[in-house]
Order: sequence, then C-alpha cells, then structure tokens
Amino acid sequence: MSQTLPHTRIEAATPAFVAEAGAMLRAGQLVAFPTETVYGLGGDATNDHAVAAIFAAKGRPSFNPLIVHVAKIAEAETLVRIDARARALMAQFWPGPLTLVLPRAAGSPISLLASAGLDTIAIRLPAHDVARAVIRAAGRPIAAPSANRSGAVSPTTAAHVGESLGGRIGLILDGGPCRVGVESTVLDLSGPAPCLLRPGGITAEQIEAVLAQKLSRPTAHSAAPKSPGMLESHYAPSLAVRLNAATAANGEALLGFGPMACTRNLSEQGDLEEAAANLFAALRALDDPAFTAIAVAPIPENGLGCAINDRLRRAAAPRS
Repeated sequence: MSQTLPHTRIEAATPAFVAEAGAMLRAGQLVAFPTETVYGLGGDATNDHAVAAIFAAKGRPSFNPLIVHVAKIAEAETLVRIDARARALMAQFWPGPLTLVLPRAAGSPISLLASAGLDTIAIRLPAHDVARAVIRAAGRPIAAPSANRSGAVSPTTAAHVGESLGGRIGLILDGGPCRVGVESTVLDLSGPAPCLLRPGGITAEQIEAVLAQKLSRPTAHSAAPKSPGMLESHYAPSLAVRLNAATAANGEALLGFGPMACTRNLSEQGDLEEAAANLFAALRALDDPAFTAIAVAPIPENGLGCAINDRLRRAAAPRS
C-alpha cells in the first residue's frame, strides 16, 4: 500500500547520506535528489513496486513513461539499443540534460511500468555529481521524474521538494539549487527520423548540428507518448479488452482485482499500488492467441486506480 510517512528528512548530500540513499533505493524505497535540471524523485527502475510507489507519491494521473537515469554510458548499453546517432549525441551532451528514447535492449531489466508498457525506454546520464553518486550507490538504474506532486511546479531546491512531497518520502538529499532549472530535452531516436518530444536544456539547434539533419516534431495523431508530458495514447494489446467484467465470457481471459477466481490477478488483496506494479506485465501475459479477448474486473476509481483505469480505457478503445 502507498504510505504517508510521519516525516521527511532533508539531509546534506554527504557521502554517508548518499550511501544511505543508495541502500534505501535498493530496498525499494524512494529518495529525492538533485540533478542539474530539477530535483528528481528516485526509485529503482528495475523494481515494479518501487516504480508504482513513484506514481503514488506524485499523485500522477496517468502512467506516462518515466526517465531512467544511469551513472555512465556503459550502463545504458545493457538497457537500450544504441545506434550511431545516439553514440554521437552521448559523446557530445552526456553527462547533461538530454534524454534519449531508444529501443529496449533484449533482456533489459527496466520495469514495464517505468516505460508505460512500451518497447522503448527514455534514458539519460545527469550532469550532477550527487545524482551520479546516488545512482552508483544504489547499483542500479534509477527512474526519477520531477520530485513534486503531479501538476505542481517542478522543484529546483530541496525545500521545494519538502513542500510538495513532505511526508510521502523518507529522504531528500540537499545538493543546493539546480543549475539548469528546466527539465531535460527529450529526443526520440527509436525510428528513422529523430523527433524532438520535449524541448529542454539542450536546444534543437545543438542537436541538429551533431546529427546534421533537422528534427521532426510529434504530430497530433502520435500513437503513444514516449516520454513525460506527451500526447494521449492507446496502450492496447492485440486482443480486444472488455472492462468492468464480473466474469469471463467463453474464450476470454479474466484479469481480476481482489479475491476472485480469474486467469490472472492484479492484486488478490485489492492493493492499488500492487495492481499498478502488475498491470503491463499482466496485459502482455494475457495477450495470447489461446484467448479470444481480455475481460477486466472493475478497478476502484480512486488513487492509483484512476491511472489504472485510464490505461485500461485506452486499451479498450475502438481500434482504427
């Protein structure tokens, strides 16, 4: 279950507290830390439950893809497929405020929830000593959206984080004010044409100079958001999805919630955080030719249930 902590500590980013932050992240807890852009709300990007806790802490209304942070380029090579364009941009702008959306590598351990069920991952290497030290201390990639309640102004000081998320996380590392103060640029390199998904700390002109080509922009009909702040999407399995089902019809798989007989259960205990952690893996598992469709039990429309239902409604929407 998501939990409101009795207090949130703000500690200077000393080696001792960085080590503590790393231990907390390995244990599946959340830690806020500075980057050169804004303060990030960090969780283990390979842990479905930690990623679900990020959405719960932010009160995020939908499961947008989260940016995965690494401490060195070699770590990215185990998570995503890197082409010549990406290598050129990494050489020029990493560490720095540039996020690249790249195809998921075979065997990538990144949570499907962190990538919102997509076969791409948004990844960057931050240009902040504390951020990289925290990632090294954790020993794993860290998902870290801005450390504020969803819809609030992004935080550029530890005090901002405390004001927005105080009581929702256990530790905020204070590394002083952020140098850039706006979120990273997000560039999609998963297709043949590089596409600027979000402007930020690296300009389009700087990127175009390295790639020697103009960047495209997402259209109003883009199928799925590949980074935070993008368009609405349909995260749909190949099978049809039927919502608010009490039972499965003949041939259907039943995706359950709470104590019930079903093909697969998001959470037998009716825990919305656990259900969020299991959502995308469950949909993929049931998207099988052995079934004719996927029926989904009702999910409460509160807290993370709103985000779960948002994704399910998109999955069940009529196909064009």
